[in-house]
Amino acid sequence: MKIFIAFIIIVAVSIFLSEMFFYACRTIRNPDRKKIQKRLKTFSSRKNKDGLPDILQKKLLSDVPFLNKILLRIPGPQRLDWLLQQANVQYRLGFFILLTIFLTLTGFFAGFLVTDNYALSIIIALSLAGIPFFYLCLKKKKRMEKFQRQLPEGLELIARSLKAGHAFPSGMKLAADEFDDPLGPEFDETLNEINFGVSVPDALKNLADRIDCPDLKYFVISVILQRETGGNLAEIIESLAYIIRERFKLYGKVKILAAEGKLSAIILCAIPFLIMIALRFINPDYINILFSEPAGRIMSGIALFMMALGILVMKKMVNIKV
Repeated sequence: MKIFIAFIIIVAVSIFLSEMFFYACRTIRNPDRKKIQKRLKTFSSRKNKDGLPDILQKKLLSDVPFLNKILLRIPGPQRLDWLLQQANVQYRLGFFILLTIFLTLTGFFAGFLVTDNYALSIIIALSLAGIPFFYLCLKKKKRMEKFQRQLPEGLELIARSLKAGHAFPSGMKLAADEFDDPLGPEFDETLNEINFGVSVPDALKNLADRIDCPDLKYFVISVILQRETGGNLAEIIESLAYIIRERFKLYGKVKILAAEGKLSAIILCAIPFLIMIALRFINPDYINILFSEPAGRIMSGIALFMMALGILVMKKMVNIKV
């Protein structure tokens, strides 16, 4: 049985490494190939069942046609595709789903091969399965934080262009040309929607939906209200940029003041595990009672639950939102 599992793992790893090798070769030979294909797939016209051109943009969740049809019929993956757009990754959702399946099977078979325990194998498989989407969430968080840092400067550039006599779309064009990802490409996509006939309020609402940033929503609401009620848009945007900058300053002060509490929380959480590891080497018979005896396992479970509860409480205490 173990030989069969090892054979499956070797075959799966070989196929995965082969795919990565061929992908790396294609990328080195033509680094812009993926970008060009993405643009062509976005703007290429397709035909419907009647053989007529279909001008509606089709959603593509995977390069594999069979997998793409399955993902389009399920409501959950389309929400995950929104996470991919916010994280701005170059792979499609189908790649991450296949990678998750590969890591899950590899983790389960490898864990069973090493531990010969189904429970531990399932835990290892679930832990590996969450790695791709944890990576996406981390990348999305970093991208949104970068957008927040770029937003005040972008708003000030738009305000200065309005004072110079430019129209609002021209000001957004200047900001899109001056800034890199994420602010520049997102503003450029909004301008493309406006140029193709989408109204300015709807295009700004789409921008607010794509970017998970509360400050951007204030900007969108301000522009929409100004277009309906009137007023000096340049002064409104300048005031909003000033408020965002002051909030960043306050957040920096709070972060400094809360640093000691975060460090104390990390030390308190790490001490029990460090002591357990030390006792494991110094006196193994003393610490093994917690895992061999029923009462020890119950006490360990209660201790882990109380530690998890304490970690959540400390995280709420030191995580101050501004």
